Parts: sequence; structure tokens; C-alpha cells
Amino acid sequence: MGTVLGNASKKTIAGKKNVSRNNVSRNNVSRKSVPKKGGSNKALVWLTLAFVIIIAVIVLGIRNQSAPVDFEYESMPMLGSADAPVKIVEFGDFKCPTCQYFAASIKTELVKDYVDSGKVAIYFANFTIISPDSSTAAEAGLSVFHQNKEAFWPYYDALYANQKDEKEAWATPEYLVQVAKDAKLDIDYDKLKSDLDAGVYRDDVKKEYDLARRLNVGGTPTLFLNGKELNVSDSLDYAKLKNVIDDALK
Repeated sequence: MGTVLGNASKKTIAGKKNVSRNNVSRNNVSRKSVPKKGGSNKALVWLTLAFVIIIAVIVLGIRNQSAPVDFEYESMPMLGSADAPVKIVEFGDFKCPTCQYFAASIKTELVKDYVDSGKVAIYFANFTIISPDSSTAAEAGLSVFHQNKEAFWPYYDALYANQKDEKEAWATPEYLVQVAKDAKLDIDYDKLKSDLDAGVYRDDVKKEYDLARRLNVGGTPTLFLNGKELNVSDSLDYAKLKNVIDDALK
């Protein structure tokens, strides 16, 4: 994924710590089976370790059974029908190479197999974690969306199709406007430029970033299906994602 955050949860993205155990030698027990002074300390250590493991299992269980996220779908860019029984929210960064793969490969299959038939709706939220100009690209997307909701997804596709090296600061206002022009979007290009220069949607991008943080999103792209976060392997392997969607449609 483009970038993985230190405080990530679960969710694919963040590794789980393994607790190693050392074998306890019994050779220090006397022939009369009278424990030495260290015996009680060792027992306490093992009891403490067992308690920690039990608590960890309980916490993980609670997190896995947490209530689905209640997204404000009506305010988000949507591809498909609002009445679709399966709603997929993508947290993405327009500078993320893995997001580019998702847009070109996974999303294309989703549209063909599920979106066009009204079974799935795809929503998008910005999680700008690559570099500062990730936010500029996100602001451009929101400017396009607020001018013409139908133009957002063609712009989404155009941004990923014209994505450059994530280490380069390529998402400048001038470049972002040119991408919109080349895609022949039905918007006011001068307004797009002025929105970027004035930072009109900067706070909105920050709100989406903060939402991702609160949800412990660990990287991009991250998918939520009907409010439940999917793991990375299910999100980026279309066969697995298809199985998850089919189960949700039953």
C-alpha cells in the first residue's frame, strides 16, 4: 500500500505482535520437591502472561464484533445506485500507486459485475498520507465533485491514469486543472483553479483524513463493505473480494 501508519489497527494493514514463550526448566526443584524461592515468582510471571493473553483475545474479539460504521453516504462521491444493497467505501490517495492499481483493475471489474446491475455502489473518501500535494489532488477532486457530481468519477480515473511517481510533487494546481481539461470534464476550469488557490476544500479534506484516523485506517486503499472494514487480501484480490460481496448479497 502507498503508506502504512504507525497507529494502524487491524484493519490489513497493521501487524500483530507475537508473544514468545520460554521453556521453564524444572531442574532446580529439589529431590523432596520443595520449591526454591524463585518458584513462586515464575508462577506469577506465567499467570500474568496468561492474563495478558486472555485480555488481548477479548479485546480483539470486541473489535471484530464492533458495530458497522455509519457513513454519511449522501455527502460522498458515489458510483452506482444509492439503493444498492452493498455499499463499498474506498479510502484512497490519488498519489498512491496501489490505489492506482485498484482503480484500474479492481474497480473496473466491480463496475462490470456489480455496479452496473445495481447490486453495489462505490463511494470515495480521501485519506491523504503520501505527501502534501496528496491534499491538493484531494481538493481538486472535491472541487470537481461539488461542481458536477457526474464528473467526479471520470476525474478520479483521469488522475490515476496520469499519476506520476509518488516521490515527486506533481499534483500542482496547474497540472490538476490540465488533467481535468484533457478529460474534457463538464466543469468550470477557472473555478477549479481558483478553488485550489484559495484552499476552498482544504478543511473538508482534513475532515476526511480525521475520519480515517478515528477508524484506525492503516493505509490506502482501504475498503469498508456495508460499514465493515475489509482486510487487504480481500480488497486487492478480486476473486476474494467477489466472494465477500456475494456473501453480503445472500
